[in-house]
Amino acid sequence: MRHARRSLRRLMRFAAAGGVVCGSLMVTHAVANEPPGAAPGQVTYAAGPVGGGPSPAVTEVVRRLGDARTAGSWAGADGRPVVAVTDAGAAAEARRAGATVKRVRHSMDTLRAATESLGAEPRVPGTAWAVDYAANQVVVRADTTVSADDWSRLSGVAERTGGVVRMERTTGAFTTRVNAAAPIFASGGRCSAGFNVTDGRDVYVLTAGHCGPAGTAWFQNSDGSRLLGTTVTADFPGSDFALVRYERGAPLGGADVVAIGGGRGVRITGAADPVVGQRVFRSGSTTGLRDGRVTALNATVNYPEGTVTGLIETTVCAERGDSGGPLFAQGLALGLTSGGNGDCARGGVTYFQPAVKTMRALGVRPVALPGSQEGGTGEQGGGSPAAPSSNPPASPPAGTPVTTAPSPEAPAAPGAQGAPPGGPAGAAGSGPGTVSGIADGFGPLGGVAPGLAVIAVSVVLFLISRWLRNSQGRRDYRDLYSQTWA
Repeated sequence: MRHARRSLRRLMRFAAAGGVVCGSLMVTHAVANEPPGAAPGQVTYAAGPVGGGPSPAVTEVVRRLGDARTAGSWAGADGRPVVAVTDAGAAAEARRAGATVKRVRHSMDTLRAATESLGAEPRVPGTAWAVDYAANQVVVRADTTVSADDWSRLSGVAERTGGVVRMERTTGAFTTRVNAAAPIFASGGRCSAGFNVTDGRDVYVLTAGHCGPAGTAWFQNSDGSRLLGTTVTADFPGSDFALVRYERGAPLGGADVVAIGGGRGVRITGAADPVVGQRVFRSGSTTGLRDGRVTALNATVNYPEGTVTGLIETTVCAERGDSGGPLFAQGLALGLTSGGNGDCARGGVTYFQPAVKTMRALGVRPVALPGSQEGGTGEQGGGSPAAPSSNPPASPPAGTPVTTAPSPEAPAAPGAQGAPPGGPAGAAGSGPGTVSGIADGFGPLGGVAPGLAVIAVSVVLFLISRWLRNSQGRRDYRDLYSQTWA
């Protein structure tokens, strides 16, 4: 028994020593990974996906199997890619590529045919639909403005698909969110600036197309005394994006940073397409920083003003004034706030114009300040700086993320990222405290808290082992002394 107690004490001491070493390494690693140039008091904020996109091997096997044998892919709860397949042979190939497999009834060809049938019907404002990969169905949502007759007609379409389409009633109404990281003002209302971009010559801000047509003048304040710029191109309905050229090209700090409130910001290093199941973040002047999950891609929404297709569907809430605001993750631009239903008190469904699709259509890329690194995909990030160019970038191949490239010819401009347009700015590359890690939500010690916790537990184990040793020593002394009693 005494030998067992000695072994237990020895094991606890070894565990305590090992814990102190591991905890110290964790603290050192956390401190070493602070953003370059971070000033005291800056915090970090994780904007990363839950599991990233599928690996090249999974992407290749899905492409080879085709839409007749697969039905979409998404990030599972464990972060691994999940591929929906229709037969055993396809399942075996997907597993060999490293994916989790789900056998489904309907192929992507079938699901796409159902969405085409819905699109061929007379347009019903207040409806939206998207493919739910996990449920292997097309989900049609109808808000409270949809009449009983229109609901009945769409339900008939759903029945004729043989279970491919599922109908759902939602609360509220699908509306565009006119009235972000920073607010921008026009005669038609208030919107949010999205991402600062450049074509290699001029600097622009991306926002939502429904905020105003080409020629719309935007101001930095509500009284219209400080001109920000003018919309040079807009697409709505159909898509939902607008490009606003800054009136002045004065370089101000924070042009590559998305403000998230409290003097904090996330540096944008590139753009990418999101993955279903990914955790994403949205910033807006009305509701601030919000997060949620991507639930569908290529969604269609029938706003009262018209139909918009190819949208990202998420659980991130938004309200009026958030239109055009940035959707991002892990320092990558993902989309621009378009519209949705509900609010941030009750929740709802919100839709975003894809950033990569928009930038490719416009021939622009995110602004990068001197010294910024070229962006990458949602899985990789980082990279090497691209060569400066004074010419508009060629559109990248389909599926290739749009990435930043330092451009001396494109001065950093004020905008949604960093201080509000026209607000005070620091030195180039400054702006809000740049954020990069989720532990910061726990306060200033967030980055080192896990390591400190391990050290604290180790110290407790060491103290317990010492107490056990002293306690055993007292018992041994008492036993020895008692033998001399008369």
